[in-house]
Amino acid sequence: MSMPLTIVARIEANADSVELVKSELIKLIEPTRNESGCIQYDLHQDNDNPAVFLFFENWENREIWQQHMHSPHIVDYLKAVEGAVASFTVSEMTKC
Repeated sequence: MSMPLTIVARIEANADSVELVKSELIKLIEPTRNESGCIQYDLHQDNDNPAVFLFFENWENREIWQQHMHSPHIVDYLKAVEGAVASFTVSEMTKC
């Protein structure tokens, strides 16, 4: 059995696109939580810099997370925020 995978995804919106990016990120929550293999999918917004968002995710395994990254709602999100995101980083992690 493979180990669960934790994902920490950091998204920083352009200063003029914070509300657009936030609304599009919120749209991802329900369909993602309903995906098979999704254990946890929580969105956070930085208290000091509202342009910074963090997803804290737990998945049954990496393969399931990879399927999520190609899901229709992720594809739609990427189209909707094209040019509105200043940076995006993903850390794949395993619980110690």
